[in-house]
Amino acid sequence: MITGKQRSFLKKKSHDMDSILQIGKNGLSDNLIEQVDEALEARELIKLNVLNNNLLDAKEVANELAEKTNSEFVQAIGNKIILYRESEENKKINLPK
Repeated sequence: MITGKQRSFLKKKSHDMDSILQIGKNGLSDNLIEQVDEALEARELIKLNVLNNNLLDAKEVANELAEKTNSEFVQAIGNKIILYRESEENKKINLPK
């Protein structure tokens, strides 16, 4: 579980990032969950875009993805979702205490 200070740090870090994946009308497929899992291991912090044709709310998608990938839900603004998970092999982000 990340603290408020760490969440704020991650929000700042993700501000200039581009979305690397899009969640469309198929929702959370096994393939998408696997891609998110791999992206989290490689990058630690990722931004996703929930397309308008998806029937689910961005926060619902974010919470479900965080649960299935064992990651932390950082933020959802509009249709953008930010997730974080510390990488086991490619540690790049040092969170403040």
